[in-house]
Amino acid sequence: MATVRPFKALRPAPELAARVAALPYDVMSSDEARALAKDNPYTFLHVEKSEIDLPREADPYSPEVYKKAHDNLYRMLKDGVLLREEKPCFYVYKQVMDGRVQIGIAGCPSIDDYMNDVIKKHELTRREKEEDRLNHVDTCGANTGLVFLAYKSRKAINDIVARAMAGAPVYDFDFNGVQQTVWVIERDPDIETIQKEFVATDYLYIADGHHRCASAVRVGKKRREEHPGYTGNEEFNYILAVLFPDDQLYIMDYNRVVKDLNGMREDQFMAKVREKFDVHQYLTGTTPYHPEKKHMFGMYLNYKWYVLTAKEDIYDDSDPVEGLDVSVLQNNLLAPVLGIGDPRSDKRIDFVGGIRGLKELERRANGDMQIAFSMYPTAIEDLMKVANAGKVMPPKSTWFEPKLLSGLFVHELD
Repeated sequence: MATVRPFKALRPAPELAARVAALPYDVMSSDEARALAKDNPYTFLHVEKSEIDLPREADPYSPEVYKKAHDNLYRMLKDGVLLREEKPCFYVYKQVMDGRVQIGIAGCPSIDDYMNDVIKKHELTRREKEEDRLNHVDTCGANTGLVFLAYKSRKAINDIVARAMAGAPVYDFDFNGVQQTVWVIERDPDIETIQKEFVATDYLYIADGHHRCASAVRVGKKRREEHPGYTGNEEFNYILAVLFPDDQLYIMDYNRVVKDLNGMREDQFMAKVREKFDVHQYLTGTTPYHPEKKHMFGMYLNYKWYVLTAKEDIYDDSDPVEGLDVSVLQNNLLAPVLGIGDPRSDKRIDFVGGIRGLKELERRANGDMQIAFSMYPTAIEDLMKVANAGKVMPPKSTWFEPKLLSGLFVHELD
């Protein structure tokens, strides 16, 4: 049973939406954010990466940076760059990338659902990253970043979304090749139905944004301690998210490149690989190999692509984690053969998101690395199985595209 409610969003004036919208704070450095904001005084990077408006030597985790974020946010509201919705609403958020469509609902789930495991997690969080967003949200008095949630598709919600999309959108613009369109759901019967449908939903799943979610929950708990007479209806009891039906989501492959062959000659290495995998060369000219199904892998070495098929005795599909391809590759090749014990910390391995394409794997393996592996994408069903089991996905298991933009919706806590 999930609690999701509408909210009075701070959102861009329609004529400025395309200039306000920005990529999430955690996909760029401060210098990259400065370059993107150079000729755009409206970009939400002035809130999400507010160190760009301070001297370069400023500590990006200092109190002055978080205060600058607060001041920039409410300056944007004062100047009419952002507007405050008059009544609590839900919002339909549609993204189209390369012809693929995903349509979600922006709303506010309860922090209690996070604490009671109605909102399922599949990733560990790092305390220092939580602290950064906690200080940002707490100082701003607002959730400024979106959590990407998934839920089992429900027809009644789909029908309301379809009716909303038959009307005129409030925003419709292209952002780096991804079409971004937003509609407002403000009819009380539709809002009530959406809330009832989420109450009938067993779980919500964090697809992306574990740190944003954990930080928002911690701010809510802090506010509760500061307001011992809280009722549970205050805005600080809720986080900001876009919720997508599971049948619309697509996880991209998250590929691997490794620095060397762990001291082995190529023939020695190939012999080790064949102990656990059936191997044959991929003979299609210059076309990289993208795995066709689960438990198949591409391997690029010395200007050649190989197809690796895991032997049936090396994986256990009854275990939601051990049956994942990232686990199969790590447990049977990367660790025992190439010596990559901890992929989180080992400097000999790097990860390449599927959005970069397989030619990027070739470029890396022909340059600063020696060998590359292309992966079959993790399925959303596998992510849900891991989360339902209370387990953690291995590092770099999922890559979601397109990214949810910052600045289109802000949720005030006070």
